[in-house]
Amino acid sequence: MLWSLIKIIAFVAAVIALTYGATQLADFEGGATIGFAGVEFTLSTLEMVFALVALAVSVWLGLKLLAFLVAGFKFLNGDETAISRYFDRNRERKGYEALSEGMMALASGEGHLAMAKASRADKFLKQPELTNLLTAQAAEMTGDHRKAEETYKKLLQDDRTRFVGVRGIMKQKLSEGDTTTALALAQKAFALKPKHEETQDVLLRLQAEKADWAGARQTLGAKLKAGNLPRDVHKRRDAVLALSEARDIMDAGKTIEAREAAVEANRLSPDLIPAAVMAARSYIVADNARYATRVLTKTWNVQPHPDIATAFAEIAPDETAQERLKRFRTLTKTTQDHPETKMLLAELHIAAEDFPAAKRALGDLNDTDPTARSLTLMAAIERGAGAEDSVVRGWLTRALTAPRGPQWLCENCQHIHATWAPTCTNCGAFDTLAWKTPPAGEVAMPSGVEMLPLIVGQDAVQNLPVPIDASDAEIIDPDPAPPRD
Repeated sequence: MLWSLIKIIAFVAAVIALTYGATQLADFEGGATIGFAGVEFTLSTLEMVFALVALAVSVWLGLKLLAFLVAGFKFLNGDETAISRYFDRNRERKGYEALSEGMMALASGEGHLAMAKASRADKFLKQPELTNLLTAQAAEMTGDHRKAEETYKKLLQDDRTRFVGVRGIMKQKLSEGDTTTALALAQKAFALKPKHEETQDVLLRLQAEKADWAGARQTLGAKLKAGNLPRDVHKRRDAVLALSEARDIMDAGKTIEAREAAVEANRLSPDLIPAAVMAARSYIVADNARYATRVLTKTWNVQPHPDIATAFAEIAPDETAQERLKRFRTLTKTTQDHPETKMLLAELHIAAEDFPAAKRALGDLNDTDPTARSLTLMAAIERGAGAEDSVVRGWLTRALTAPRGPQWLCENCQHIHATWAPTCTNCGAFDTLAWKTPPAGEVAMPSGVEMLPLIVGQDAVQNLPVPIDASDAEIIDPDPAPPRD
């Protein structure tokens, strides 16, 4: 309504301006005399203006007529489309102008204008493979998902635009959270263009979410073959998928197949901690302690981890504390300065009731890099050495407010996981979990702190004073002096 009113006002203003101009020209004195073939014509100023306009129109019509005559001459000489091209040329010019303006509007973020220009371009060009794409993208920008999906479906009808249509609908389903349909569309898009990197990434992520490990390994292989993935990264991620596949096989009760898959995962990536643990346990079941020791030691030397130590202990579950301490030297001899090794040795000495040695094993760890686990171990050492309850509780109070140490942290969204997983449960990213120290303020407890009730007794844990705020934490004396009168 407003646009129509503006056009009416503009038309009236133009008529008034032309009328005023014609009146002024009519009152203007002077003119011109034109002689032609012995005949003279005297023209006023207003007549001269009209004559010039008529001349310009005549020249324009003459050029158009000349172009038409040229097209007719070409048609008579055998060019069957010459006349049709003559009439279509103007329409194409207008159509491509509208298409260009629509693309500029889309790039500028003007979705509604882009849709209007796409409609105009379609009217003149009759080339839906060009205009439908512009319409669909403009509809997405304006939030009209129904219009966008309808337009993408039109692109499916042409072989040249089928991939674009499938990809567009796939993105629509992903935004709606319909991952099942999106997975089917991603597989279709991958079949149309196996080397398209974005399609490979989407398909791999959806297959990992749906636990289609075999399909994900095929997609990962296609990424490597297409040159979209470095070989070392492919090897690592293939190991992650092989490990996930082994877990599913084990859950299904197929122990032999699971053992083979776990060993394959460890072979692909020896530094992948869960793969090493699973492979070692498969060797333990097969009564092959030598291979289990080799696998765990190799991974421990790359990245010491509590799960590796747990699996290493399972190799000989019935050994004495002294025998275990001696056997673990094979595991820890090359990583004596690592915090995880220090805490492991302290735990082994505590189990052997050698508390001075346990304290020496911790060294200055509680001064240089204290964690809840190391402070808890120190409380156990003090308790075993016969220290007073106030000393033990002091260490436990420090443990409550100390950093939690390394944990399984998603490098994409910083979400903490209690156990390793192939995909982040928070953001869905694949192979982003790393064993590292989270940002300050995170409170998830690492492996080892669950030993607290066993070390100090359940009653002591229940009676442990818990400060309201970490900054206000203090050691509480269990035997306070009575108040004075």
